Amino acid sequence: MGNVVATEQLDDFKNVPARPRLHVETLRDLNKKTLFVTSEFSGLVKVGGLGDVSSALPRALSLYHDIRVLIPGYRQVIDSGNAIKIVGKITGQSALPDCRLGRMDLSDGLIVYVVICPALYEREGYPYGDSEGRDWSDNHLRFALLCHAAAEIAARRASINWCPQLVHANDWPAGLTPAYMAWRGLDTPSVFTIHNLAYQGLCEAQHMPGLGVPAQAVRSESTALHGKLSFLKAGIAHATHITTVSKTYAREITHRDAGCGLHELLKDKADQGLLSGIINGIDQSWEPNTDPHLLRGFTKWEWEGKAVHARYIEEKFHLDKDSGPLFAVVSRLVQQKGIDLTVDVADAIVASGGRIVVLGRGEAELETSISALQARYPGRVSVHIGFNELDARRIFAGSDFLLMPSRFEPCGLSQMYAQRFGCLPIARRTGGLADTIEDGINGFLFDEATASSYLEAIVRATNVHRHRELLNAMRRKAMASPLYWHQSAKPYDQLYRDLITEKRSQQTATGH
Repeated sequence: MGNVVATEQLDDFKNVPARPRLHVETLRDLNKKTLFVTSEFSGLVKVGGLGDVSSALPRALSLYHDIRVLIPGYRQVIDSGNAIKIVGKITGQSALPDCRLGRMDLSDGLIVYVVICPALYEREGYPYGDSEGRDWSDNHLRFALLCHAAAEIAARRASINWCPQLVHANDWPAGLTPAYMAWRGLDTPSVFTIHNLAYQGLCEAQHMPGLGVPAQAVRSESTALHGKLSFLKAGIAHATHITTVSKTYAREITHRDAGCGLHELLKDKADQGLLSGIINGIDQSWEPNTDPHLLRGFTKWEWEGKAVHARYIEEKFHLDKDSGPLFAVVSRLVQQKGIDLTVDVADAIVASGGRIVVLGRGEAELETSISALQARYPGRVSVHIGFNELDARRIFAGSDFLLMPSRFEPCGLSQMYAQRFGCLPIARRTGGLADTIEDGINGFLFDEATASSYLEAIVRATNVHRHRELLNAMRRKAMASPLYWHQSAKPYDQLYRDLITEKRSQQTATGH
């Protein structure tokens, strides 16, 4: 069990090392206890942007709240090198097994609770599937257990001396958390954040009794979608408040085109004032003058560092050395990201003197089609199937433009990373891209998910590249645009406080 340590007294914390002081201890209100439920946490286990948000947002909020994270005990978590002390136990229900609750104290003082169930979590592969990309057949059990554990903690039935006043569940793997809380009659407020509506956590309806879904919920429409149980819909239906990761995406998902079959439910929540869009931030490591990943730092007034990284890209990725614009793709290679559109416009980019560097992995068909560009245009297009943080940051630092023609994008982080490093995004006007990019100011936007609309924005960007003063002015605007997490966390802080205060007011009014 790696670093897991058992104890006889499950609720005894005498032997737990004192929690280090946080940076601004005086701002922190220990009476506001929040449990943050997630399936990913960057630094322990990460698949996508959810891991970055789940790591950064609780840390930003920990200045104001006693916030603790709950995550499954995947093998990567157990073997992370962080000591885990067994502090509680969770009694199972129906087909959900008993499990133990571990506590991990990270070096900055953030507390992470770990749901320990080796049979469900400690396997080779990734959080959602095996090394071949196939989903685990028992994902409904694996993530229902995470949600069940969260509800048990909220109900004071986890044998620990801590109980949240608010529970914040994230995306479909945590979607049953607000539902379990409601089905158990808890009045603890809950927030449910949709990071990507397209992933809905569907499982066959026959599994619902085994997950402890009550009969009345089975008969209702609060959990069912297309005849199946939807973890995501359950979270939306039962949470006290729903958030998503940009204001534009919050509007888009209330309409049929982007609502993935849930637009009517989401429209109803929005009409009640129960759906908010809060844009994500980026962490403070994305600072071009101090980032240790970079070969040379730079500022918005001194650009030699960008030139150094452009030369690095040329040498590392075998691109021709010339003065033409350098376009980057740093992305999952999936249909959502519009990779096929980039393939369609590549001929025009190369013909106009541009070069393209690609870093990412994803769907086999798209990997093949974009890799074929390298064979067609050696020295002008370079494709690396895979991902590493070092090269990603250096590509942002050295490139002129980031290609991001997403068909939909709830928030997006890459455009903000690029902006901070003076790389201007060229993106479709959708979701968080529309909220973070001002067309012609700190990037370029286009409207239709077509090669012709996309190419029009690329032509405008190429024209700006020919005018160095205008290019540098846009770079300076871009570098000052993204929010850091301590800024993005403020609306969450206010939402938490409002929901907790509202609950207290209700309790006072009813005499409880």
